[in-house]
Amino acid sequence: MLSRRNLLQALTLSGAGLLAGAPRRARAQHGGHTPTAAASGAGPVYQPVRTLNGWTLPHRMKDGVKEFHLVAEEIEHEFAPGCRARCWGYNGTTPGPTIEAVEGDRVRIYVTNRLGEWTSVHWHGIDLPSGYDGVGGLNQPHIKPGETYVYEFTLRQHGTHMYHPHADEMTQLAFGMMGLFVIHPRDGEEVRIDRDYAFLLHNWALHPGTYRPDPSIMQEFDLWTFNSKVFPAIEHLVMRTGERLRLRIGNLSMWNHPIHLHSNPFWVTGSDGGRWPQSQWRREVTEIIGVGQMRDIEFVATEPGDWALHCHMSHHTMGPMGHGLPNPVGVDQSGLESQIRALLPGYMAMGANGMAEHGQHVAMGMPGPDNTLPMMAGEGPFGPLEMGGMFTIVKVRDDQKPGDYTDPGWYRSPEGRRARRVSSDPDFGSPPRRHPYGTGRVDRAPPVAPADHAHHGG
Repeated sequence: MLSRRNLLQALTLSGAGLLAGAPRRARAQHGGHTPTAAASGAGPVYQPVRTLNGWTLPHRMKDGVKEFHLVAEEIEHEFAPGCRARCWGYNGTTPGPTIEAVEGDRVRIYVTNRLGEWTSVHWHGIDLPSGYDGVGGLNQPHIKPGETYVYEFTLRQHGTHMYHPHADEMTQLAFGMMGLFVIHPRDGEEVRIDRDYAFLLHNWALHPGTYRPDPSIMQEFDLWTFNSKVFPAIEHLVMRTGERLRLRIGNLSMWNHPIHLHSNPFWVTGSDGGRWPQSQWRREVTEIIGVGQMRDIEFVATEPGDWALHCHMSHHTMGPMGHGLPNPVGVDQSGLESQIRALLPGYMAMGANGMAEHGQHVAMGMPGPDNTLPMMAGEGPFGPLEMGGMFTIVKVRDDQKPGDYTDPGWYRSPEGRRARRVSSDPDFGSPPRRHPYGTGRVDRAPPVAPADHAHHGG
């Protein structure tokens, strides 16, 4: 049986997907930057990349060379409303602006250092002469404060790449110095893309009440980000049913991240090495992006709705949280709250039945430490979303106009196509159950605390 999903995917794989015009809202990300073919004039105009919460670096043509200018500098960055820090980045942002060019282009990239220490720039995954590889002390002298260096090379490949320092990496990466470098294929692509999104994965240690990241942390990070933003400040990905979306993901964090997309199985189609032959594409719903890796995933939207996109490590979809604290689940805290409030005004007992109540407290405006985001945040159409960190939403709509990136709001499921309550009785129905200790050992089971009752016997 040929379903709507199979039909749309088949059409797009054969190159007959819905046509999409030039992105209307994407122009704000490409100010002063006109997508063009290679400097030689060969090849088609490319589909610009939309960098989540970011922008593309303008260039100018000079004697047939595309010139870009990066400035390494200290910046003030907002991870989400209520949390800002003194970070380091390029041209006023972290990540720095995305560099877009075409295979075969010759590029000239000026790098000005406005930091208080030296730096350099490594062009991660790009094939170029050794003298431009950007490892300070190995391939070049360090770029000292106030100096400007120039890198110039011809792009011999296409694919999704990154740039970042190779000088005092522990500090400079931890403070946010990184960016995307996308090289479009000179001869176009056999399977065309309608929407092309990109972001970098990163982690930050911004301790409660502080205003500068801590570069010495190896594991206990506070913030997990897509393009240096945490949910709910991460932009949504918007598309029309029948369109083909590519998502370019790079990882410059200290962890590997299993990126999972709800409902829409995708193809893993490329990496630093460019778009792979179709015979190498893999069908997945979760793809681990290793540290230092790039992955391109693509899918055809066949079902309208709001679909979660997130790292599947549960702590990576949370905001700042305490680690190594006593576990209060199942503990009777009645009477304890008033006693502690006598010593600590504003204390609120939590966790006896899990941490879902934290989302409700956030919605109520429960205060926390200065300049520190809540562990869970975000409100959806049906209540708290209980997320933070590496989480955003792919919004698919039947009536989204080609090239329109406007947020369409929350999706309203048609009547009869949404999970609904059928009972409020905990003893509803006759579900089959097993005792956790096996037949004949009921009398030996330890007593169960009231808060734990729902977890036993299922």
